[in-house]
Amino acid sequence: MNNYELMVVFTPVLSDDEFKAELKKYAKLVTDAGGSIVAENPWGLKSLAYPIQKKTTGLYWVLEYTAAADFNEKLKIQLLRDEAVLRHLCTKLDKYAVVYNARKKSGAKTGTEKLAEV
Repeated sequence: MNNYELMVVFTPVLSDDEFKAELKKYAKLVTDAGGSIVAENPWGLKSLAYPIQKKTTGLYWVLEYTAAADFNEKLKIQLLRDEAVLRHLCTKLDKYAVVYNARKKSGAKTGTEKLAEV
């Protein structure tokens, strides 16, 4: 089992219920394949750096999960078929990224904070 992070940008025309249904669909896809979800973070509506399909905003979602290596190809096919998905990016996390994400979630210092001016 490898650690992965998936970021998906959904079309901004989805309602809250449709957005939550999409999130549940992909989370279920991971768990049905034998993987486990480590963290889930829906960012909500954000501006895009450049227009995609004539849209300037998108609904962002970040999912950190563990799964077998062959699962990502199946996930990619599902994401490409879904018309509600504007873009997606799946990255494999190394051991340092896993530790960093765990420390960030727990509230411990990660070493990247700015020093407060006194």
